[in-house]
Amino acid sequence: MYRIMLTDDEGIVLNSLTFLVEKNFEGQFEIETAKSGRAAIETAEHFRPDVIFMDIQMPGINGIDAMREIREFLPGVIFIVLTAYDKFDYAKEAINLGVMEYINKPFNQQAIVDVINQAVKELDLRREKRRNELRTKERLETVVPIIENGFVFSLILHEHFEEDISNYKNLLGIEAEYGFMMVIVFGDSQQDNYMTNNIGSSIRAQTTYYSKVREILKETFPDVIVGNVTSNKIPAFFPYDESVMKYRDREDIIEKSRVAARAMRAATDDTHYRIGIGGVVRIADSVNSYEDAIKALYSTNGSVAHVDDLPIAVSYESNYPIDIEDKLFDYLGKGNADEAVVYASKFFDWMLDTSKDDVMSIRLKALEYVLRAESDMYRSGTGTIYRFGSRTTYLNDVMTSPTMDALKTWYLDKIRTAAENINKGSVDHTHHLIKKALEYIEENYSKDISLDDISKELNLSTYYFSKLFKEEKGENFVEYLTERRVERAKELMKDPSRSIKEISSECGYSDPNYFSRIFKKNTGMTPTEYKDKVEN
Repeated sequence: MYRIMLTDDEGIVLNSLTFLVEKNFEGQFEIETAKSGRAAIETAEHFRPDVIFMDIQMPGINGIDAMREIREFLPGVIFIVLTAYDKFDYAKEAINLGVMEYINKPFNQQAIVDVINQAVKELDLRREKRRNELRTKERLETVVPIIENGFVFSLILHEHFEEDISNYKNLLGIEAEYGFMMVIVFGDSQQDNYMTNNIGSSIRAQTTYYSKVREILKETFPDVIVGNVTSNKIPAFFPYDESVMKYRDREDIIEKSRVAARAMRAATDDTHYRIGIGGVVRIADSVNSYEDAIKALYSTNGSVAHVDDLPIAVSYESNYPIDIEDKLFDYLGKGNADEAVVYASKFFDWMLDTSKDDVMSIRLKALEYVLRAESDMYRSGTGTIYRFGSRTTYLNDVMTSPTMDALKTWYLDKIRTAAENINKGSVDHTHHLIKKALEYIEENYSKDISLDDISKELNLSTYYFSKLFKEEKGENFVEYLTERRVERAKELMKDPSRSIKEISSECGYSDPNYFSRIFKKNTGMTPTEYKDKVEN
């Protein structure tokens, strides 16, 4: 049911309009009437109509002024203007107030019915839109926490690709390139920097308290992205627009965190809370901020601990290009030699621009980066062999380099080689495994070998080997083995002295009938038909 208010200073007009509404829209409207602009405003305040028929010419406050006043507190109301005066200025003012229809007196019954039908359609559309919005909001309230949790845990477990981060950012509306982690820990009580009854409080949090804690975090920090409970911890991520947190922002976050911790305790039966806050990092490196937040908690016994307040975080001079350094080793770890060299070059140029007179520091930093790059290379698990004496010339190379250009060339060559070895090692390792697999198949296809047999031979899980084989060969293991056996059978059939049974057995099929079905499926002919064809 909708609400309609009829406004006119003539009682006969109000009676006529009331009759028309009740007759043509029985049970669809609650009706109120008003005989002046002031009465219309007062009635609208408590009745909250959906539709208002408004006469323009009324004593005291006229219809235009009344509509303007009502529009202030009922922005969605539908106005239908009635007047005995066909004046353009009134019509223009009414249009500016968002009036649906402008009807001149005397009006006919059908005109009133038609305009009310039009208003009902509009109201029905609005209600349907609102229902859809509420349904969408309800779904989002269910889905968004799942998405947020997936994002947070992909960051702290470091199980993500750049595409994953990009997708999560789009879904969650994150535009920042940086951020920091917060960790909320809780327990029955606090003893120094330790929370008691971790397990019990964790169970209560998951079954009862989590939604309250999440709500308080969202109210305190509107941009926060909250993960689920793990052990007695709740991790949260904050997007941040800059690579270094401003002092005032740090002060604000710490103070709000203290207030949030007290609110959580009050809302969850006196459970105790502590909050650790990590430093700002690139989003892809959020695990480092998470670890710093944990360290901050264990380095002090306060209710809130920020890593930048404690002697546990690495601090850099204000102009140090940590972004360039991070990107250099990120690309190096991925085996992307070209991008790694780009950022290695940018870092070297920064050293020359800011410290060209401090040649020793430049030499040492170049050596440090090369040794770090090669350490990452050896630890990448791609089969590069570490040789203890392989770097005996490095110190001399760096210290005796005649020019900065020569040092830069040496340094970039080493960075490129490390990145290429990481990439090549991964590819070579895959090729090596597949080569061994193919050799095993070639030596054993006449036997009853299986995916499990060859996986054991390579010391790989069947799942991983199957995936690796399909990616490398474009077909699965069984398909490849079958093709190899059929090709061998074709070769043997060229010998007229060989029987189908012998050929079947020699190609790994103990059942000649099964061999015949497989052979026909792959060649379109039975073994006998094929044998007759090649013999003739």
